[in-house]
Amino acid sequence: MGSPRRKYTKEFKLEAVNLVIEQGRSVTDVARSLGVNASVIHQWKRKFLENGEVSFPGNGNRQTGNEVAEELRRVRKELAEVKQDREILKKAAAFFARNQS
Repeated sequence: MGSPRRKYTKEFKLEAVNLVIEQGRSVTDVARSLGVNASVIHQWKRKFLENGEVSFPGNGNRQTGNEVAEELRRVRKELAEVKQDREILKKAAAFFARNQS
């Protein structure tokens, strides 16, 4: 069985990318000195170049920031309420349709 997945802090990732971008060190050299696979450093560098400081919002590979997660929770709650309202209206429509006959 494989070893458990390692997690790195945002600061660690930013420092690793900083060593490559600003100090001009090679990805292989930085990876070797930090004990990280070079492909991981390449991924961090690519994400940093695409998204800047917000590249590493949470733990692991989570890509959503706090605002996005909060908005998703709010929308899911609203959807549940709308579905409940729709079911009530369907039952009321069926009730009144039966009583008009």
